[in-house]
Amino acid sequence: MTAEGRDAQALKALWSGTAGRNWVAAQDLMDVLFKPFEAVLAEPVGPGARVLDVGCGTGATTVAAARRAGAEGACVGVDVAEPMIEAARARAEREGVPVRFLHADAATHAFAPDGFDVVLSRFGVMFFEDFVGAFTHLRRAARPGAELRLVVWRGPEDNPFMTTAERAAAPLLPDLPPRDPEGPGQFAFARAERVRGILDESGWTEVTVAPLDVRCAMPEQDLERYFTLLGPVGRVLHQVEEPTRSQVVETLRTAFAPYVDAGEAGFTAACWLVGARA
Repeated sequence: MTAEGRDAQALKALWSGTAGRNWVAAQDLMDVLFKPFEAVLAEPVGPGARVLDVGCGTGATTVAAARRAGAEGACVGVDVAEPMIEAARARAEREGVPVRFLHADAATHAFAPDGFDVVLSRFGVMFFEDFVGAFTHLRRAARPGAELRLVVWRGPEDNPFMTTAERAAAPLLPDLPPRDPEGPGQFAFARAERVRGILDESGWTEVTVAPLDVRCAMPEQDLERYFTLLGPVGRVLHQVEEPTRSQVVETLRTAFAPYVDAGEAGFTAACWLVGARA
């Protein structure tokens, strides 16, 4: 197995384990934080549309798309993280929205060919082992003319909020795993030319990659839950003993202080809005 393959397998295990469970524990917080992306992603979905949500997580974007598709539509969410898929199914049942969720790898799952009118994803496509192979596979699952619509992160330099915790905690947590900007991970699609190249090589047409800056916010009281559950720090903090854990938490409160104002913690999510046609 290649180094990239090992990284991708490790990411799958991570999202089906600690990262997935922590995301579910923070689901209500993340629903509020990333709510602005739902309308952006669901925009191409019309009545009766057949939709695939790749890396659907706990299902917020899938349910939003299903509401637009209506009773005649068919929406499917797919994710490798079993805890998140379980939470997504519970969400759909709770909200009374007919959505099908699959615990599977969208890069290899045997979708019916020409089965979807829209393929969308919110921060879910940057973790594939083989990007070209994955997007070629997704293109075959889409009908001719189907629309691809993705929101992905730009670079870490454009998103300092996203790396504040690991930068501030690094002196106290020296074993935090380093990020590989070229490997699978949050910022794998930071370079627009890389995104265009992957989609071109995968057979998608009419590729567009446009900057998308979205204001995201949460109540200040939720900020500590955010940085103790999510991201690289959140994945290891449960393993850290006192008093180091308390030191980390206090350090991060100080580090995130510039993002807090009037009882709200907020930042601008610097993303790419990616579009293409099958």
